Amino acid sequence: MRSVIYQSVVLPAPAETLFEMYLDPVAHSAFTSAPVEIGAETGESFSAFGGMLTGAMLRVVSPTLIVQSWRSGKFNEDDADSTLVLSFKPEGAEGRIDLVHVDVPEHDFQGVTEGWETHYWTPWRAYLNKA
Repeated sequence: MRSVIYQSVVLPAPAETLFEMYLDPVAHSAFTSAPVEIGAETGESFSAFGGMLTGAMLRVVSPTLIVQSWRSGKFNEDDADSTLVLSFKPEGAEGRIDLVHVDVPEHDFQGVTEGWETHYWTPWRAYLNKA
């Protein structure tokens, strides 16, 4: 059976700003406090947290959708890449991100599930609240 992580978060910035921040390596690094390499073109590679997360851009529909192949450094060598889908939409004056993360290996599922909150949503919210 395929593993699926579903999460939704509302952050204090417009959805379009959140979309742009995710794809901007300087902004992405600022809110995660870790090195990021990312681009918006199909096929471009993605790396975050100094290479702890890697993958490639599968599809970008500005300013609403990002699809990536994605793997954690905790994936086994023979584990297939997972697929990450981030959907950005307005929620009043704020922005909502709906995440669907498919095919995370069982041995890293809990860590990845919790990691979205601890390494992305919480620090991103704190970063935006300071700005």
